[in-house]
Amino acid sequence: MKRWIAFWSILVKDVRTYYLKPPNISWGIIFPLAWTGMFFIRSGIGLGGVLGLLPGVMAISILFGTTSMLAVTITFEKRSGSFDRLLLAPISLELLMVAKTSGAILFGVLNAFVPVIIAAFLVDLSGIVWSLVVPAIILIGIASTLMGLLVAVSVTEIFEAQTLSNFFRFPMIFLCGLFVPVLSLPVFIRPLSYILPITYGVDILQGAVTGQHMLSLTYDFLIIVAFSVFLFWVSLLNIRRRWIA
Repeated sequence: MKRWIAFWSILVKDVRTYYLKPPNISWGIIFPLAWTGMFFIRSGIGLGGVLGLLPGVMAISILFGTTSMLAVTITFEKRSGSFDRLLLAPISLELLMVAKTSGAILFGVLNAFVPVIIAAFLVDLSGIVWSLVVPAIILIGIASTLMGLLVAVSVTEIFEAQTLSNFFRFPMIFLCGLFVPVLSLPVFIRPLSYILPITYGVDILQGAVTGQHMLSLTYDFLIIVAFSVFLFWVSLLNIRRRWIA
């Protein structure tokens, strides 16, 4: 019982301290709007193209929402010493890190539904398979958050976390099929797409929203889950090696 009280206390503290701040809430609303507008202007498509853009905008909202917050908060708490105090909580390291990442996952999931709400006023969303969309959003949120966690435990300064995050986030915009189909990329670049977990989450969203996907959706789910487990395992190894040992 004490473990779950500690878990809930850490989660609530993070949500109140970091995620419910007005700048972060406005970021979650403005960022998807900005990306949607940019691609509308760039492509010149009409409202009929909203559904085609929706999976990419949802995924990018999750990716930037989760990694931007978690990479900074973990690094900041380590620098300030508050993370060391959390290690004294009566819970395992695994449960502690689940608590620390849950806030970012929730923030990313909520971010994903901002473009959905906007699209609902523009086009008919009745053809979307929500039973695929919701788990895909959650899995993309988990994978993106764990990438942010891996970045956070690999650096010591906040500016290093931001720099390293951008190093993989911006290439992922073009490599993961968010707006450019993976099969349209040059053959020698495609292997990079297949080693990025977001590629498989976006493929699920494309299948759920537009009915077009490049892989079996079962494989997509299995691969993104495997990536998430691997990222969590590597992050725990880094924490034990760099911050505890």
